[in-house]
Amino acid sequence: MSATSAKPMLPKSDTLTIATGEPTRVSFDDEPLILVDDQDEVIGYLPKAECHQGDGILHRAFSVFLFDSRNRVLLQKRSDSKPLWPLIWSNSCCSHPRRGETLESAVSRRLREELGISCEAEFLYKFQYHARFEADGELVGSERELCAVFAARLSPETEQADSKGIVVNPTEVADLSWATLEELDARAADLASNLSPWSRMEWKRLRSDLWPQLEQILTAS
Repeated sequence: MSATSAKPMLPKSDTLTIATGEPTRVSFDDEPLILVDDQDEVIGYLPKAECHQGDGILHRAFSVFLFDSRNRVLLQKRSDSKPLWPLIWSNSCCSHPRRGETLESAVSRRLREELGISCEAEFLYKFQYHARFEADGELVGSERELCAVFAARLSPETEQADSKGIVVNPTEVADLSWATLEELDARAADLASNLSPWSRMEWKRLRSDLWPQLEQILTAS
């Protein structure tokens, strides 16, 4: 392979260097998201951009936490092209199921699209939250989601920093890094840290209420 045809690399972080894949768009303003009520019953469908305008409209979403063999968490820095929370660190992967798509199939699709990996993530819990994103004192948009939280253990081949197992989509991901449990505890507790509001809420809940359940999933992996 010539130097001109080689895949570019993400900037080297303290813990991880990952190959960058093709800049293929996988998120679209007009993709139909699933509107739900407080009981997670489907009440309609609306394009993604409209779901996030103003204070937002409640829709289904999911978040995935990926762990390595040392129980470190894979964190993702969101692309600078994201309309909401660009260049903010977040959990391993998060997105929305589309109309006609189950949560499980959406999780599998998004892991392939963003990180180029296949793994079976297990459901932990779901919760509703609302977060507003402002820039220069102006409201840009909001997340108002009924979000399902999943977790998985990566295979030894995938978790290696120099492996081909993780190949990020640069339209979605600006950088990746491993965080120890203690490091993520500290970042979640620090409101000034560069961490997405939903991942902060999810991690606190996982550590305070659901850690035995998560440990069972990771032990069985």
